[in-house]
Amino acid sequence: MTDNEIIELYWQRDERAISETDSKYGEFCNSLSYNILHDREDAEECVNDTYHKAWTNIPPQRPEIFRAWLGRIVRNISYNLWNKKTARKRGGGMDILLGELEECVPSMVDVEREADDREIGAVISGWLRTLPERDRRCFVLRYWNGETLNSIANRFFMSENRLAQRMFRLRGELRTRLENEGISLS
Repeated sequence: MTDNEIIELYWQRDERAISETDSKYGEFCNSLSYNILHDREDAEECVNDTYHKAWTNIPPQRPEIFRAWLGRIVRNISYNLWNKKTARKRGGGMDILLGELEECVPSMVDVEREADDREIGAVISGWLRTLPERDRRCFVLRYWNGETLNSIANRFFMSENRLAQRMFRLRGELRTRLENEGISLS
């Protein structure tokens, strides 16, 4: 079933929309959530919350890119749960991921307005488009999907050490690009 057909089911308030969404994007959403939380039950809960949010937001929204729209929702829900769980105890995989990006992306606490967020997003998207496909895919898999270096290295038939070095260089390039665009990183 196409994305437009699934979205139309939501607009018609047809409950098949949820099962069709799960059939097409369940694995994607579960993987995204699991990479953030590292807990299958929590990931399943976040995916279910994502489907509920899709049900309550369509209509009035009509997402242009359904997969990306779902990905954003499941990531936000997963990060919120992760923050809630780690408020009591710090640690885990997301601290590592966020720590790696900390030096080249401004803290969300420091960014005052949504317009600034869009500007930063536009610069990052533009920068990503300049990268060779392999670098772009590795960067997105690491910092959007939250995949481990080992998983990505195996996928691209490279050593984990080589990939870690490449991610370090890419973060440096991103930092330089953001600074050149006048985006404060402190």
